[in-house]
Amino acid sequence: MNVSRSGYYKWLDRKGKINNHKKNRIALAEEIKNIHKHHSTYGYRSIAQNIRNKTGWVFSDNLCHKVCKSLNIRSKARKTYIPRGEESITYPNIVNGNFKPTRPFEVVVSDTTLIYCKGQRYDWTYYLDVYNNEIISSDVRLFKHGNGTANHYNACKNFLEEKIKRGYKDLETIFHTDQGTIYSSKAFNKLHDNYTIKRSMSRAGTPTDNPVIESLNGWIKNELYKDFKIYLAEDINIAINNYVNYFNTQRLAYSLKYKTPVQYRTEQGFN
Repeated sequence: MNVSRSGYYKWLDRKGKINNHKKNRIALAEEIKNIHKHHSTYGYRSIAQNIRNKTGWVFSDNLCHKVCKSLNIRSKARKTYIPRGEESITYPNIVNGNFKPTRPFEVVVSDTTLIYCKGQRYDWTYYLDVYNNEIISSDVRLFKHGNGTANHYNACKNFLEEKIKRGYKDLETIFHTDQGTIYSSKAFNKLHDNYTIKRSMSRAGTPTDNPVIESLNGWIKNELYKDFKIYLAEDINIAINNYVNYFNTQRLAYSLKYKTPVQYRTEQGFN
């Protein structure tokens, strides 16, 4: 067979043994399965970065993608598309798709989403700083079709207090929302007096005018249900607070070059 004697015995010695390439893939597959078990909403890029952070292992996102495919592992997050609507008659859309602030509290967005826990429905209203996708305020109350006044009042109050606490009271903040009943009310918007808040609204029925928080709604709810089992929580408020802490201080964000929101903000020198 024109094989050298030394080559034959080398082959014979490693016959039946797994080479380093296969060993690495097997080890990577185990890490991937472990992360997917606890965070089934993660895509292959997030999985890869979490493994790199945990182990110091150097490998490409593409390799992680291939191994995920071989394991039939896919993110359980869902995506939807809703067409555009008409311009708001309450406040104009002054953001107009420009979601690239240069500092914290420059552009803040808010929304209310439905959460199920122990067979009960809840409204969770939260405020997101677009600069680093940090949840800066939230409040969860019994379901009132997203129009609970106490729910919105407390979330707004916490947002304004955080703005003062962090030293941004005198700097202008563009506060962007949809045209919900509470967001459009005079009483709600009167809360912003003396806080240098400039209001902005999406067009009616156009979540694509507020893509940052609308896209996160899906990811967050998938994580809450699939990874954090929010529907089994004994205390919804404790569960939400724990998730917000995880989201801000532990969850790696692809848009922030795989840093957490708080880590990204502090590394940029902001309070």
